[in-house]
Amino acid sequence: MRPSFTALPLLVSCLLSAAASAAPPAPVVLLGDAPRPGVEILALAPDTTHRLDGEKVTADAALRTTFPDSAIELARSKRPDGGAALTLQWRQIWKSGVALQTAPQDLRPFLARGTLAFDLKVDALDAGGLMVKVGCGPSCERQVPFVLPGRAAQGKGWQRVVLALSCFARDGDDFSQVARPFALEGTGSGQVGIANVAIAAGGTPNTACPDWRTVAVTPAKLDEAWSIDWWLPRHRQKLDEAQQLVREARSPKLVFIGDSITQGWEKEGAPVWQTHYAKFDALDLGFGGDRTENVLWRLQNGAVDGLDPKVAVLMIGTNNTGLRGDFPANTVAGIRRNLDEIQQRLPRTRILLVAIFPRDATPESALRRTNEAINAQLPALADGNRVVFLDVNRAFLTPDGTLSKTIMPDLLHPNEAGYAIWAKAMQPELDRLMALPRL
Repeated sequence: MRPSFTALPLLVSCLLSAAASAAPPAPVVLLGDAPRPGVEILALAPDTTHRLDGEKVTADAALRTTFPDSAIELARSKRPDGGAALTLQWRQIWKSGVALQTAPQDLRPFLARGTLAFDLKVDALDAGGLMVKVGCGPSCERQVPFVLPGRAAQGKGWQRVVLALSCFARDGDDFSQVARPFALEGTGSGQVGIANVAIAAGGTPNTACPDWRTVAVTPAKLDEAWSIDWWLPRHRQKLDEAQQLVREARSPKLVFIGDSITQGWEKEGAPVWQTHYAKFDALDLGFGGDRTENVLWRLQNGAVDGLDPKVAVLMIGTNNTGLRGDFPANTVAGIRRNLDEIQQRLPRTRILLVAIFPRDATPESALRRTNEAINAQLPALADGNRVVFLDVNRAFLTPDGTLSKTIMPDLLHPNEAGYAIWAKAMQPELDRLMALPRL
């Protein structure tokens, strides 16, 4: 029997009242003063995991062949009050960490207002960085960078870190079957203590996190552990280099803007650069690791000020999709924002927007597919006059779509032969644009 329309308001009111009075879910304690049944403690290495069954576990044997100078150790320890803790030490490695693993559990009731909290003691992080991760379902994991807060906490003893659980959630994530609800990963070298890890239905966050919806379009310096020492000095050096060219009446007629693939023109691609682009007094504004927001910061902080090139070549986005896993639409928004900024600052310059290069060996790779989804949207950002889109990716691939290590040894960055392929494939369009009259 259906309720009458006059009874509906009362029914809705009762349902809302029942929901409001429902008891919040009990906290999920993952690491406390005593071992938690069903919680596995794992040490993480680049390609392996190692369960902590006794007092300590190392990954050194697993690292020996590929990373002979590296080390990872996870050990049980104590806080000053006698409570249980874990100590993670790592040296010269791009990935280490501690993970807490359980049977799959439903974290959806915690997402709206819940928090992830843990005690952290940073003993050494000058040469390293941290990242907090939470699983969001099978084959799904989200992260919050913790490099700068981690370094700021060095030597200050135990501190409570509280993050909104929503920091780890994106549209479409399930969270109904989470088997790894916490991981703290380290890169470089460092030593930290971890204790009292719990997920609660409430709490007040004391640590900010980026908004995944807007991070790709929000100007920011690249604050990765491995970039802090060189990124800003390189930016300043590039400002000086550009102004020196202007003072010498050799203002660049061609500028390349991008990430490590573009920066590689100064390394593996240098001989090809000298042959094709030195005659234009070309300027390389590629920075390893950059994402769209990092290019945006550089543009807004003088990268092309005072310049008037005929053509700017832009390729950016593969780092958005890599470690951070941005959705294609977010990366496209970041690229669009870069194009807008270049056009504003270089009003007489044509822009050659190059498709993100293929990565990984086969077309079935998840990152390859993501990059291709971005590339499919890039022609809509070009008008064919001020902004021209160019996809040279087929030049790098075999007929079946395989990417060979003979031209990209790590299946991401070209070697000299790869840069020669890029230059040859781009040359006709670049020549055409360079020959056009000024805008």
